[in-house]
Amino acid sequence: MSIDPAVYARLREIADQLPQVPGIGKIEIAEGEIVMMMSPVSRHELAVVRIARQLNSQIERTHPGHIAHGGADLEDVGLGRLRNPDLMVFAEEALEAEKPALLPHEVLLVVEVVSKSNPENDYEHKVRDYAAMGIPLYLLVDPRKGTGIIHDQPGYTLRTPFAFGDTITVGPWTVDTSVLLTYA
Repeated sequence: MSIDPAVYARLREIADQLPQVPGIGKIEIAEGEIVMMMSPVSRHELAVVRIARQLNSQIERTHPGHIAHGGADLEDVGLGRLRNPDLMVFAEEALEAEKPALLPHEVLLVVEVVSKSNPENDYEHKVRDYAAMGIPLYLLVDPRKGTGIIHDQPGYTLRTPFAFGDTITVGPWTVDTSVLLTYA
């Protein structure tokens, strides 16, 4: 599951030097390869915004000083993984540090909205990676089908499916999925 640290360091160096390419939204490192992800479609981003809004309205009560935020990288050098989740819950002060990415122990929840083009990445690779990183909760939202899965417990041994329209419990938070739209 992990790769040679020297190989990962070289991949990270290359990834950091790649130019911005129109249409490429994220760069990740997994399976010993640099992966360039297409920019997400509008409904994908709308799902991220609507979930973040709901989580942020509750986080101040449940975890003062934390935020639900997208755009930050998540890195586990030991596993040789660099991921850029659609949304994460973590302490806001983690963004103050001069470091290239968040570390797994800083993250309480990862949210991924399944893309049209590469669903197996979210359903297989990221489930395995986030579980191995020790991320407590992984919320998978699939606008292709109007469904999702809440991954919980160590190793994600508890998987709770849901359908758009359900109000779900993700750790200490609730999310009303009736505001999510399927892909056209």
